[in-house]
Amino acid sequence: MILDIVFLGTSGSVPTANRAPTSLLVRRGGERLLIDCGEGTQRQLLRSGVGLVELREVFVTHFHADHYLGLPGMLKTFALRGREAPLTIYGPPGLVQLVDTLRRIFGRLTFRLELVELEPGQALDRDGYRITTFAVRHAVTGLGYALVEAPRPGRFDIDAARALGVPEGPLWGRLQHGEAVSVPDGARVAPEQVLGPPRPGRKVVLSGDTRPTRSVLEVAIEADLLVHEATFGAEEAERAEETGHSTAADAAELARVAGVRMLALTHLSNRYFGPEILREARAIFPDTVVPRDFDIIDVRFAERGGPVLVKGGALGRAAEGIADEVVVVHGEGQ
Repeated sequence: MILDIVFLGTSGSVPTANRAPTSLLVRRGGERLLIDCGEGTQRQLLRSGVGLVELREVFVTHFHADHYLGLPGMLKTFALRGREAPLTIYGPPGLVQLVDTLRRIFGRLTFRLELVELEPGQALDRDGYRITTFAVRHAVTGLGYALVEAPRPGRFDIDAARALGVPEGPLWGRLQHGEAVSVPDGARVAPEQVLGPPRPGRKVVLSGDTRPTRSVLEVAIEADLLVHEATFGAEEAERAEETGHSTAADAAELARVAGVRMLALTHLSNRYFGPEILREARAIFPDTVVPRDFDIIDVRFAERGGPVLVKGGALGRAAEGIADEVVVVHGEGQ
């Protein structure tokens, strides 16, 4: 199943000519989860090949304006289009009060809007995965989100199945889904007789705005992808501490200790272009990328090579396949 991250906005508190405020879209199979909704998010979706899909869920990390100012406009657009499907917004405590205030802007909606306030440590169970929340260390109360897939069945041993008399066809599929089957001679074959050890699912961790902190480190251990803010470079370490943000070096050190497969840095201050943040982080953690707006990270399973950055993937430039667009994270350029 496809799992990828579409970067819609990668700037910090204010937009730049090339980077919109914070927003990203998690796509897993047919599901679409919007994480934060900075100013202009709906336009970013329309500019991309994704389009303004009828999102079912939005997750807000915290209530600084650069993370939610796009909500009123997007909700109003949905209403003007006559949307009827319900929409759920999740966020830390204070979400209900915030949205009640924003109602003065977006007015009456044509659909049911559900608001769910979450605390650190809560989990939302889904089909094949769960979304867990964790505490962050920022200037205001906030949450990080982790998408954690359930373990997958082990590899199917074709030779073992044939030796046990299991005919090729539907019985193979039932075994791969963990169901014991009866073979033509009447014997019972259990899944563990033909399946290898369970394989881990994928884990994607989205920090939101935060200082480097133990709660983020703990949830990020052995993650396939850690998307972490890097608002400042090392020369602004004091400023980062004062404002509850991280430097590129901070995030890289956390990724190194956690043993993640790839670190993606976002939420860059408008004083940076990207390459300088990348160089600082790669000196500590080589498997770092700094996505731009409309880049995609394809979170492939470990046995298929792990996560890769697809430059401009959301603009259709990777339509011929990702091979020509894959960034080798150990290289120097970005």
